[in-house]
Amino acid sequence: MSVAVSKRMARVQPSATGAVLARATELRAAGRDIINLGAGEPDFDTPEAIRRAAIDAIANGATRYTPVDGTAELKTAVCNKFRRENGLEYEISQVIVTSGAKQALFNLCLSLLGPGDEAIVPAPHWVSYPHMVRLAGAEAVIVEAGIEQDFKITPAQLEAALSANTHLLILNSPSNPTGASYTRAELAALGEVLEPWPNVVVAADDIYEHIHWAEEPFTSFAAACPSLAGRTVTTNGVSKAYAMTGWRIGYAAGPEALIGAMRTVQSQSTSNPCSVSQQAALAALEGDQAPVAEMVAAYRNRHDLVVEALNRLPGVECRPGEGTFYAFPKVTDALRSLDIADDLALTELLLEKANVAVVPGSAFGTPGYIRLSFASSEATLTEALNRIERVLLA
Repeated sequence: MSVAVSKRMARVQPSATGAVLARATELRAAGRDIINLGAGEPDFDTPEAIRRAAIDAIANGATRYTPVDGTAELKTAVCNKFRRENGLEYEISQVIVTSGAKQALFNLCLSLLGPGDEAIVPAPHWVSYPHMVRLAGAEAVIVEAGIEQDFKITPAQLEAALSANTHLLILNSPSNPTGASYTRAELAALGEVLEPWPNVVVAADDIYEHIHWAEEPFTSFAAACPSLAGRTVTTNGVSKAYAMTGWRIGYAAGPEALIGAMRTVQSQSTSNPCSVSQQAALAALEGDQAPVAEMVAAYRNRHDLVVEALNRLPGVECRPGEGTFYAFPKVTDALRSLDIADDLALTELLLEKANVAVVPGSAFGTPGYIRLSFASSEATLTEALNRIERVLLA
């Protein structure tokens, strides 16, 4: 007996990065020597002080329900973080703690969007953005920004994409998958375009804020565009900077009414985030930040190694990034020289012939590219790049 799923599922696909991870895991289990450069996950252990805070939380009985939107203690720490690091002022009523930053963004889409609405999604984009928009019943308007413009949309492109139906703009800086980061001036220029559009909310996805090494310091959208702070929802979390992906703690801050709606969505879906993880996140935000700096230094060294090596490969062009732990090389010339149809076919070839897992750029809305994660040791990255080179030269 077959069971029909809802019609909305025809517009949504499973996560491409999750599919790559599953395939790599399957081949490893079958005995293949797979190097997985597809996962967006730090290879470092969660810092000791954070792990100790979780152990203490369990020992002290912090294993029960918390308020739906997180403990007051953790929300206060989030407010302090925004004040200290971003110059942004929020009350705890304007903050929600979620099961990962992904849930915060999903809650926002469900709270803000519906049939007939549009959300502008610059591409390359994180794989989940358009699908969250579609699950909310709205349309994702993709604005393309390739390597020729440093993977960042221009004010003119934004203006051309806006319409009476636009209710959301999603900005991710530094970017997954490209590592590109908007400057304060670039964000301010986008903000000027949005000034006459009062119904447009900005979702500033700052999850890679601390994994950033540009000469100009990181700037959050609401800090660059203070006049738009009242319609900006800033999302962040502890997963990437503190190597806490499995702990599943994200957070968001923004207009109280919209955060309240997101809280309601969460109350009818997952309820509170993990109580023990919240205590660990509190330790992350309020504790010693030296481990973050150490990890970022390692990421930058790996970035330099990977980008230099990719640019030596035939038919490959890679723009240096300002942050994250991803490289997003253009491979269109390599596709032609190998007589391969597209980036998906190339990723399959690399998996089969090089035993290296990467993600096709088409999953990020930008065909003709691939994404490599350099959240691995330099030795592992060197071996993976040597394998890729052998396939491209074959």
